[in-house]
Amino acid sequence: MTDLLENTLQFKDLGLDNRLLKNLKHYDFKKATDIQKQAIPVAIAGKDLLASSKTGSGKTLAFVLPMLHKSLKTKSFSAKDPRAVILAPTRELANQIAKNLKVLTSETRLKTHVVVGGQSMNKQMAVLSHGTDILVATPGRLIDLMDRGAVNLGSARYLVLDEADQMLDMGFIHSL
Repeated sequence: MTDLLENTLQFKDLGLDNRLLKNLKHYDFKKATDIQKQAIPVAIAGKDLLASSKTGSGKTLAFVLPMLHKSLKTKSFSAKDPRAVILAPTRELANQIAKNLKVLTSETRLKTHVVVGGQSMNKQMAVLSHGTDILVATPGRLIDLMDRGAVNLGSARYLVLDEADQMLDMGFIHSL
């Protein structure tokens, strides 16, 4: 496996759900990047992961693919509450992650929603009341929604802190 990892590990070699492999075709690549080669097998094995890599290296797929794969293979604890939460420091990054998730989950039953500041809180609460599987959020908005009882993280199995260092720099250390 080491030689395979060092050379041309393809997504199909990672044992990912076929629906995800089909949706990966929208990205027009088949080979995993270095961060994906290292992170995906660890995350699929159910282990915690701390990873750092340059912008554009494929980090989003490195954490999203294993989470989606495992979510497709298990039932949720709650029909209303998210089974996975991805926190991002900015609206732009949260929306970018959500856009990727929409593509990757298009052939699945998984529902993805994004909640960020600068958007209508009431509309976001209404959307969440119908349930979500994957919630992408900025920390401030997530805290506001939790304080109002609009979202409960008790059923969440996966937590991703994307750009955690930036969220800590923004003062969310105690919230995180």
